[in-house]
Amino acid sequence: MTATERPIRVLIAKPGLDGHDRGAKVVARALRDAGMEVVYTGIRQTPQMIAEAALQEDVQVVGLSILSGAHLELFPRVLEELRARGVDDVLLFAGGIIPEVDIPAVREMGFAGVFGPGTNTADIIGFVQQHAPRRA
Repeated sequence: MTATERPIRVLIAKPGLDGHDRGAKVVARALRDAGMEVVYTGIRQTPQMIAEAALQEDVQVVGLSILSGAHLELFPRVLEELRARGVDDVLLFAGGIIPEVDIPAVREMGFAGVFGPGTNTADIIGFVQQHAPRRA
C-alpha cells in the first residue's frame, strides 16, 4: 500500500439462516490484523442487508460465508441486490461449506475465490491483497 492508498475495505457477511459464524469471525480478524478495514455484518443477513452494507461502507471486497447449503440460491440474490445498488466493482469471495461440484457455478457467478474449511488465513489475506480493486 502506498502513502496515498487507503486500507482495503472488506465486508464479511453471513447470508441466510446460518447460526454459526466462527469461520467468518476468524477470517474477519485475520484480514483486520493484516491492516484491512473489515466490517462484519453478523449472522442471518438478507441479501438486501448485505448489499446495502456494501454500498454504505464503500467496500472493495465482499466475502460471503455460508454453511447451510443454500449458496446456489442466496449468492445470486446477493449479487442481484449489489447490482441494483450499482455495487459492481468489488472483489467477491466465498467461504464455508461449498461442495466441490458447486465451485464452478459459484466462480461463474463472479466469485474470484472460494475457500473451504481449513483454508489457511494467510492464503485468504494474500488473495484479497492481490485481487482487491485499488482506490486512492
